[in-house]
Amino acid sequence: MKPRILMFHKPKGVVVTSSDERGRKTVYHLLPAWIREEGWVPAGRLDMDTRGLIFLVREGGLVDFLTRPGTLDKTYEVFVRGRVGEEQVASVKAGVPTPIGPLKASRVEIAGRVGPKTRLFVTLREGKNRHIRRMFGALRDAEKGTPLKVMDLKRTAIGPVSLDVPSGSWRFLNPDEERKLLGRQSTRNARGGHPRFFRPPGAVRGEKNGAESIESRK
Repeated sequence: MKPRILMFHKPKGVVVTSSDERGRKTVYHLLPAWIREEGWVPAGRLDMDTRGLIFLVREGGLVDFLTRPGTLDKTYEVFVRGRVGEEQVASVKAGVPTPIGPLKASRVEIAGRVGPKTRLFVTLREGKNRHIRRMFGALRDAEKGTPLKVMDLKRTAIGPVSLDVPSGSWRFLNPDEERKLLGRQSTRNARGGHPRFFRPPGAVRGEKNGAESIESRK
């Protein structure tokens, strides 16, 4: 069974696109050339200032499934400048008014504090553009009353799959991870046909096993 989904740890300052008219570095600058040549494309986006987990796939049906709103929870590690307390957590869960409408998270966990920053884990069921940054930016410090600001944002998991490679590194998901991620979408239909997201067999060239880092290719 050939791998169908690739995990990549996107660094901050890199855009998730095939090319950029402003000449910024894209994810393809950090991946082996064969990934682009063989038609692997990102399933979803992260803005330039956000780092963490993205998937690349070769099947249009997989892109549709992985990016369909509400299909998979996405979890982020968030460092916020300011003190976030239970009142702010309750607001985030209920929905925070913003210029683009109410924004909320399905789960919020305060993981600790580092100096003036609060560390949290935030899970979104459906995300909008700059969702977490806008949401916390509309709230105020629990003690000082000053506006909160997201200082660092990292996607750590999509559905049941957690990021486990260093920044700039990649690996294929194993069959068990694919089954858990795709659920019934990856099973064969009752008539014994191919899975809905079947990828026609193709040549698989070398250097595709395990995780590969940017440093290893310098």
